[in-house]
Order: sequence, then C-alpha cells, then structure tokens
Amino acid sequence: MSEGFAFERTDGVRPRAVMVAVQLPGVDDAGLRSSLAELRRLATTLGLDVIGELTQRRGGLAAGKVLGDGKLKELARWTGGTGLVEKYQKPGTRKKKDGEGEAETEAEAEAEAETQPEAEPQPAAEAEGQPGTDPAAAKADEPLPEDQRAQVVLVDHDLTPTQQRNLELATGVEVHDRTSVILGIFHRHAHTREARLQVEIARLHYLAPRLRESGGGGDRVRGGVGGKGAGESSLELDRRRIRDRIAELRRELAAIEGTAKVRRGRRGELPTVALVGYTNAGKSSLMRALTGTEVYVADKLFATLDTTVRVLVPRTEPPILVSDTVGFIKKLPHDLVASFRSTLEEAGDCDLLLHVVDASDPAFRDHMKVTHEVLGEIGVAQPTLILLNKCDKVDDETRAALRLELPDAVQLSAKRPEDVAMLHDRIVAVFLGELEEAELVVPWDRHRVVNTVHEQCTVLGEAHEEHGTRLRVRAARSVLERIRGELA
Repeated sequence: MSEGFAFERTDGVRPRAVMVAVQLPGVDDAGLRSSLAELRRLATTLGLDVIGELTQRRGGLAAGKVLGDGKLKELARWTGGTGLVEKYQKPGTRKKKDGEGEAETEAEAEAEAETQPEAEPQPAAEAEGQPGTDPAAAKADEPLPEDQRAQVVLVDHDLTPTQQRNLELATGVEVHDRTSVILGIFHRHAHTREARLQVEIARLHYLAPRLRESGGGGDRVRGGVGGKGAGESSLELDRRRIRDRIAELRRELAAIEGTAKVRRGRRGELPTVALVGYTNAGKSSLMRALTGTEVYVADKLFATLDTTVRVLVPRTEPPILVSDTVGFIKKLPHDLVASFRSTLEEAGDCDLLLHVVDASDPAFRDHMKVTHEVLGEIGVAQPTLILLNKCDKVDDETRAALRLELPDAVQLSAKRPEDVAMLHDRIVAVFLGELEEAELVVPWDRHRVVNTVHEQCTVLGEAHEEHGTRLRVRAARSVLERIRGELA
C-alpha cells in the first residue's frame, strides 16, 4: 500500500485516476456532485488526472469492500483488475493444494461459497478489424486498453484498512481515501518546520493501523534476557517505532509551540484580526490586499498551511494585526485538526474573526457550516464578520438575494481596491471607532507629520500650498485628535 504521497512524476505525465463515491441516505444528488467536484479539485491539486467516476446508491458502505460485487467489477474494468476479493489467508498459513480439503462438509463448502463474490464470466475474444466491429461499442465487461486505464482509485469516503486493502486486491492499483488525499496535499504544501511536524504526526497516525505483515509473516525478533522470550514480530516492531516517532515529534512540536505562544503573548495587547474560512475562499488574496505584503496566493486547495501575521495598511495607532490561517474542508481528518490545533489557536486569540466565504461557489452554505463546526471543535467563539468574497463573479440578482439572506455580511472582491478600502475602514471602525473625514494643514517646518498621516490615515487628497501641505483624510477620531495634537 502506498503512503499517499507518491504521485509526482519526473516525466511530466500525470497519473490517471478514477473517483468512487457511494450515495448514502440523506445525501441528495446535488450534495453528491458537490462532494465529487471537490474530490476532483483535491486530486488535481495533488497532480492526478481524473478520467472518470463511479457512483452507487446504497444504504451504507459494503462491509469489507465499499461497493457491491457488480460495481466492484465495473471499477476493475477501469483499472484492469480482477474485481474479486479473495478470502482472507492468515499470514504464515499454508494454502491448500488442488484436491485437498475434499473432506469438508457440504455445509462448510456452502458457507465458504457465500462469502466469495461470483466469478465474472469472461467475454468471448473478438478479432480486431473485422467488418462491422466498432471498438467504441465493445462489450461493457471488457477492461479498458492498458494505456487508458486508471492507475489510482480515489474513494470519497474514509476507508478502514481492510476496505482499502480489499479494493487494492480487486483493482490491482493504489487506492486512496479522502483522508489520504488531504494528507498528501498537506505534506506537499507544508513549508515551515512547525507545519511539517504537524503533518508528519497526522500521517503516522493514519499509517499505523494500515501496517501489514510482510509476505514471510510472523518472524519474531528474539527478546528477553539472553534472547529468551516471545519477542516482537516485525509488525509489532514497526508499530512501536511509529509510536516512538510520534512521541519524538510531539516533543519537538511542543518546543516550537512554546515559542509561538511567547510571540502571541508579546503582541497580545495589540488588536488582532484573523481570516478564517473554507479552503480556496480567497483568504490569502485578502491578506495580501489588506497588508500590502507578498503572501503566497494560488488557485489551489490548501495553498496556505502556515499562519502569517502582518500589519494592516494604512497603519493605525496602535497597529492592527491581520493573521491568515489554514483553510478548512468537508470531512477534514480529525488527526489533522488535532495536529494543527496550535496553529488554529491563532484564531482563538484574535479580537475579530473575518469569515471569508466564496460567494460564487454554489455550495458556500455547506462551506460556512463546516467552518463553524471546526471552529466550535477547537473552542473559538470570537465576534465574527462574514465576508462574501468573489462577488465580481456573481450576477446582480444573486447579490440581491444574498443581501436578504445575509444582511450583516460584507459583499466584496479582493481584486477590487475600492472593496478592500471599504473593508479596511470597517476593521478600523471596530477597534478605533467610526471614521471621520477631516482636513489637515501641515506647516513646512513640521513636514515629518505628513509621513505619519500617510501611515495612519486614508489620504483622499493632497495639495502643496504656500504655508504647507493641505491633506484631506479619513481616519478614526482618536487618530485625528493625536495628529492635531502634534500639529498644535
């Protein structure tokens, strides 16, 4: 089984993947399509080329193999597998040869037959190029040509180790569930030491129950004084090594978290704003627009994993800090939430949450719900201002409906400077009071104050006159009073 991160190809060819989803009770068609569309974007972010999808409506995931026998065989046609799951054979036991076991009772034989999927009848061989033979109309039970087969199966659910292994046996290719794909993206996008440690801890938690005995099976390492005692099997030894590694990583992460807490403590008296929301909602774009810094922005899921803190510009006095946090997603693995708890605590220590929502996404209501659930899970309950971002991609009728549905939300686009300036004023008003427009005359002998005005106010107009510089500005009353005091 792969560890979920082996999708990079040096030859530039993207591995082909097929998606699998079970429509469970309570999930409508729109919800299923939305979830599959999100899985497709996750796969694209990870470097896969999705060539097809397979869905089935069931009351629950089939025990041991997720899909029913018919759908499992259909999935195998995408990959060239057998579509069959063999009966479990305990490692180290000898397989029966032909002719053995004939003394089984009829009841035992019937019981074993019931546990095995029915064998698929093999299609009759057809000669290529025969008159009247259309390759596109080949029989549905024939596998795809080898150069068109999927090399990876992506399942839009969390799989047990048994389900994952059985699907790999039936399809003959790598099988990854939703958690594995998300872990792969986090692993690829983690840049700081703290983020790498957090992802590694979550990855090891995911891999531990999926370790399997090697083909030799059951060889034990001698233990006890003088080599006596039962010792450990290779599987037990690997699991113990993982536990030890997790403990080591947690100690290292605790030291880094202690430093981060000290940094947060030093800026604890300054007003802080945190951007939170669903992944790819536009948080980093707003961060760049509000702070004027070159933070990383990309149209990818989980492009940002590391918390970034910058000063709001134009600067105020005291300065207002803006922090960008990791994005959330539906079915976010609990181990990742636990590992990134220290990073998410940045949102818990802020004075105002800016909940960024992609208003152009039809599923944005579900995204808002997921964000609320994750914030509730880590105990964040700060005052929140909802930002309906990407409204430049929404028509006027939809925007009007959104105003009725969410009257307190701010509609904007991070790409429009006037919208960013409006949001800046809203943030300043929360901490420093309502903004006022005023006219200031700075004498030539005190021209250094002009720099302060530009840093702490929004300058609407500027003119140089005989006695100094005349500025028309907008700023909080307390800021204006302080500047007037410097000019007095």
